[in-house]
Amino acid sequence: MAEGMRIGLVSFGTAEFAALHETCATAGHTPVVYAFSRSMRPRKPTDAGVSRVVSEITAALPVGVDLLLPGSSEGLGTSLRGYDLDLLVCYGFSWRLPRWLLRLPRYGVLNIHSSILPKYRGPAPVLWAIRNGDPELGVTVHRMDEDFDTGPVLAQQGGVPLPDDVTPQSLWTDLSPVLCDQLTVALDRVRDPAGGEPQASDGASYAGLLEPGFFSVDTTMTARQVHNQVRTFHFMGPHLGPTATIDGQRLKVLRTSLTPADGIRLDCADAPVWITASEPVATGD
Repeated sequence: MAEGMRIGLVSFGTAEFAALHETCATAGHTPVVYAFSRSMRPRKPTDAGVSRVVSEITAALPVGVDLLLPGSSEGLGTSLRGYDLDLLVCYGFSWRLPRWLLRLPRYGVLNIHSSILPKYRGPAPVLWAIRNGDPELGVTVHRMDEDFDTGPVLAQQGGVPLPDDVTPQSLWTDLSPVLCDQLTVALDRVRDPAGGEPQASDGASYAGLLEPGFFSVDTTMTARQVHNQVRTFHFMGPHLGPTATIDGQRLKVLRTSLTPADGIRLDCADAPVWITASEPVATGD
């Protein structure tokens, strides 16, 4: 039986770190360090709300495991040098890593991506799946290379449902077992330098951050597109929504229905939607 690997984990929340840690430990490996990126992009100001998340991660940190809070790829790599890692596993990490850092661990870096690659490469696969009205998404574990989500695939599985009222909490319930199963498969394959299948060139798409125009309702879109736009914001937060001007008043649209319901009727390109929850946009927003 192969000796267990020393593993570093990079992720974004307590539940996510715990799932990765347990999966690695169950497979006979030892996570020795966590890293949490405090901004969506390296060398940028710390994102809002990070102190709360860091506090939660720290409180749940396993005994003997260190927590790094890098501000740049260079800082991350320099810090990781001292851990003599066999493998780095990333989930929910938006930075592009340089080649020298990818080569620091003996067996490279694995990335877990919430789509069936090559569909929805980039930082926001779940948001784009909801925006496009996809009924489900999947999980891909691949070797990380210098481009975004293009490396060879070690494990992949679809079938994770995206119901109309999906939230991060409900999605995690369905996604986490698939993620852990596929990571287990990838851990079994990662030490083979030939392990992994090249991604297909057909069907590749990019799921970038939401463009500014998406923050306003456009009634030239179909009713389904507007409904999915509102669903996308609701997934990001229950008090988030695109804005619409109704009878001269700017509203933040929080929830909509495609069937007649109590609320404000909004006519779109092909049919109406009913705004079932909204709130006025504060002056200055």
